[in-house]
Amino acid sequence: MIEELLEAATEIAKIGGHHTLTYFKKDVEVISKSDDSPVTVADRETEQLIRKEIKKRYPEHGIIGEEFGKENEESDIQWVLDPIDGTKSFIHGVPFYTTLIGILIHNEPKVGIIYAPALEELCAAGIGHGATLNGKPCRVKDTEKLEDATFLVTEIDRFRLTGQQELFQELMLKTKLHRTWGDAYGHMMVATGRADLMYDPELNIWDAAALLPVVQEAGGIFSDSKGRQTIHSGHGYSTSKTLFPQVKKIFEAHTK
Repeated sequence: MIEELLEAATEIAKIGGHHTLTYFKKDVEVISKSDDSPVTVADRETEQLIRKEIKKRYPEHGIIGEEFGKENEESDIQWVLDPIDGTKSFIHGVPFYTTLIGILIHNEPKVGIIYAPALEELCAAGIGHGATLNGKPCRVKDTEKLEDATFLVTEIDRFRLTGQQELFQELMLKTKLHRTWGDAYGHMMVATGRADLMYDPELNIWDAAALLPVVQEAGGIFSDSKGRQTIHSGHGYSTSKTLFPQVKKIFEAHTK
């Protein structure tokens, strides 16, 4: 079943991602949501298109989407959608945005797709089936020491807003390099061996559902601040199994 769902999710993510390109670097209307995060016509149209494709293939499955909420909540299989993750990048013409599809079976993440259509990069994974970048196997880096690691975040100010300035400072000082190649693309960078650590202080389920399968199947770990490998904590970081004990120790020191 996972192999079939992985193939279907890959095809549907491509359909949705390709649609976003019709608006990318164009003058699109930007609307502020209740939390002041931007949403565009492209977000809404893309999610509607993805939902249509899922219903056509799997009408009995459930759907959880950022823009249009939940359907068929009683289903054991739930598709979790973020049509444009990194909307701020998208509306500024920066190609580091992604289309995300995660699939939960009995509330456990089993399939993940991270698709960066403007870069033509698609990372796909199904639990037990490995992770690929554009069809070829991908793996996390084998960096052994945190002092040699590249550390990614989405927005530095988010640490201040969530009261985690000291955590950010320690991670920044103990790693070799830090950059803001963030949102889901940052986690994809870890899964494909181009960075060593990515942390998001705030994640919704539609942000996180695709990340865990991709990172885990690439040989890494997606964890919350307490070392739990879950998508339900509202935050999360991706790293390698080698660096995980070092990173976990830092998070534990700053977690109440």
